[in-house]
Amino acid sequence: MITMLWNAFVIALREIRRNLTRAFLTVLGVVIGVAAVITMVTLGNGATTSIKEQISGLGSNVLTLRPGAGFGPGRSTAGVPNFSEDDAEAIASQVPGIEDVAPVASTNTSAIYRDEARSGQVVGTTSNYFDISYWELSDGRFFTEDDYTSGAAVGVIGATTRTELFGTEDPIGASIRLGKASIQIIGVLKAKGQSGFGPDPDDTIVVPLTTLQRRLVGRTSNQSIGQIIISVVDGWNTTAVTTDIGSLMRERRNLGDNEDDNFSVRDTQQIAETLSSSTKVMTTLLGAVAGVSMLVGGIGIMNIMLVSVTERTREIGIRLAIGARAREVLLQFLVEAITISCAGGLTGIILAFGLCVGLARMTSIPFVFDPNINSLSFIFSATIGVLFGFMPARRASKLDPIEALRHE
Repeated sequence: MITMLWNAFVIALREIRRNLTRAFLTVLGVVIGVAAVITMVTLGNGATTSIKEQISGLGSNVLTLRPGAGFGPGRSTAGVPNFSEDDAEAIASQVPGIEDVAPVASTNTSAIYRDEARSGQVVGTTSNYFDISYWELSDGRFFTEDDYTSGAAVGVIGATTRTELFGTEDPIGASIRLGKASIQIIGVLKAKGQSGFGPDPDDTIVVPLTTLQRRLVGRTSNQSIGQIIISVVDGWNTTAVTTDIGSLMRERRNLGDNEDDNFSVRDTQQIAETLSSSTKVMTTLLGAVAGVSMLVGGIGIMNIMLVSVTERTREIGIRLAIGARAREVLLQFLVEAITISCAGGLTGIILAFGLCVGLARMTSIPFVFDPNINSLSFIFSATIGVLFGFMPARRASKLDPIEALRHE
């Protein structure tokens, strides 16, 4: 049996080599299908990994409390009061499982350094903000509790802000103008990169909350906190903590039983899981659509094999006339179809690898090699060779030797 298979494989290679152009065009559909499926799935896996990494950069086990319903540009905040620093202190002291809390206020203002000027967001918060949000320094230091208490005119800038205002100059110790206030730069944050969830996190200036209130915007109300960032103790159930925060905020905001929440709590972990699931679904759908190309390639293989049977009718008749059995003829054409299909699968895998590496570099998505999808694509291409090659092979094996010899 092994000898029979080897002989059939050798004959198949000879026939493919005899008609290389036709064999290439025949297998093109399988090549495109395999390459498309692997590329879509690999890039989808890379996008999922990138989303997880980006959200983890926002902090794991982190909750964000904001006024209004929902998050994003469409959220409703009309007539909804902000939070107070007392709200942040109440969450820290009354909700179990809380590790750190950072009240955050912000304003948009122009930042000026010498001849450079740009408009951007200035964040006022406490020193806990840097730990909760996983910020690291590339230079300088964070502001301290003493800076916060005294309302010191100091600030920490993001990587984008540093580049735009200072270029290659060392910003540590330099003073910039924020509105009417002069702020000394004491630290530069390490770049996190654009996450796709709102504005560039590196385009920021962070100052003590007291500095923002006293020097930049003034304090016209106790409710000046636009959001509260909360870190949960590792291993603690964030859903339970979210529920407890919701109950506490409803009580502090005097909401009745029949009134909806006028605040929202966002769990970064849940967002990561939701986005990852959505990406996986889209990847599966795109992979399935790309898989149609493989079926089209299989139809092409069947058509060409039928043509090949017609062209080689006399050859088949001679083989049958000198004693070849029908199953040997069937096996020969079936192996030929499988060889063509497998060659297309291997070519598609090689092409997909190059495409994935190139596209991953272009889109800054990590390249995540998945041996499973590569193996499945190759097996599927071989299966297509069996399914679509069987009918032409069976037709060849059923030829009458006498009629085949008469064929011109």
